Amino acid sequence: MADEPAAAPGLLRRHQGGHAAVTNLELFFDLVYVFAITQISHFLHVHSDPVGLVEAAILFLAIWWAWIYTAWATNWANPDSVPVRLMMLAAMLASLVLAMTLPHAFDPGFHAIAFAGTYCLLEIGRTLFMVWVMRREHPQGSRNMLRIALWFVASAPFWFAGAATPGAGRIALWGLALAIEYGGPLAFFRVPGLGRSSAADWDISGGHIAERASLFVLIALGEGIVVTGSTFAESDPTLPSIAAFLACFVGSALMWWIYFDRGAERGAQHIARNAEAGRIARGAYTYLHMPIVAGIVATAVADAALMSHPEGPAEPVLIAAAAGGLIVFLTGLALFKRAFSPHRNLPLSHLAGLVLLFTLVVAALVVPIPAVGFAALCSVALLVVAVWEWGSYHGGWRPRLARRGLIRA
Repeated sequence: MADEPAAAPGLLRRHQGGHAAVTNLELFFDLVYVFAITQISHFLHVHSDPVGLVEAAILFLAIWWAWIYTAWATNWANPDSVPVRLMMLAAMLASLVLAMTLPHAFDPGFHAIAFAGTYCLLEIGRTLFMVWVMRREHPQGSRNMLRIALWFVASAPFWFAGAATPGAGRIALWGLALAIEYGGPLAFFRVPGLGRSSAADWDISGGHIAERASLFVLIALGEGIVVTGSTFAESDPTLPSIAAFLACFVGSALMWWIYFDRGAERGAQHIARNAEAGRIARGAYTYLHMPIVAGIVATAVADAALMSHPEGPAEPVLIAAAAGGLIVFLTGLALFKRAFSPHRNLPLSHLAGLVLLFTLVVAALVVPIPAVGFAALCSVALLVVAVWEWGSYHGGWRPRLARRGLIRA
């Protein structure tokens, strides 16, 4: 008897055990954002003045919003169905065009229009697709997606007006567009006549959102590894360049450790078990992962600066990118871990790391510190955080040392 053809996959996922697995298509989609993060890192390396920092922040916020909303969409939409696959591939193409325009998005001419137009097309088009996908099986979710689409429509005129306005006007208008979009979730996407979002609209797989966010952290960490390896490969090995290479790698490894050793796992467990997974995903993953990723991207810029000029004192750009990036990273991570702490406490290890980094910045501004030495001291601050936190999660250091006879209990 011939095998019967398999039924076509539905448009929406069937969450089994509350968890939706990340698919190969989603990982393929993420490859474009590897390129986008590289583009932003290079932009910040070239435009390292205060204006360039603001422009890079605007570009990063737009890229993050495009990615995280697609991650939310695939929490409901089934990537194994043909229509959803086509939507993802179309979103991937739009994201690729968006990434290509990043280096010249603030220049006069075509690139700004292309950036604004592609971004609006991606956000509005994907959200309207979700309105259609959810219309039958999840009408409440479809109505919610319509509200979200209208918020994107409301911000679109400011994107296009900014593209047509040079200089500070573009920064102001694009900043206003982002303020509208980032304010949407906080206002529960309230729309006159359509109401506002409720907890029932965000019946998500918490584990899926947690896994997607952790994968984006890996993308950002990968940028630092690529910068370090490619720059070192093109230079002649010297003692300063080897020391810089090791300092950059150790810094990336410690950031991975601090995020993934316990934080990512505990966050995933917390959101997977919580009845209000949507609320947690909005705060801990949609908003609080922004500074985590942004800080990592800034450290990649520091890696590029250090590997390009490993000799001599630490320049202000290196100080700002290395220590500033780590301060942003640890601040975001501390707030993220506080979100699932039983007592809502900020981790003391992270606060100690922040104090060390601020002290290091002040010292570097007063006394010249070799560039490699500054990077190494930044890694020492991260090492303190990692060791402190690891000991805290594994019973504390005093009991461990006492069991080994190294100190008295």
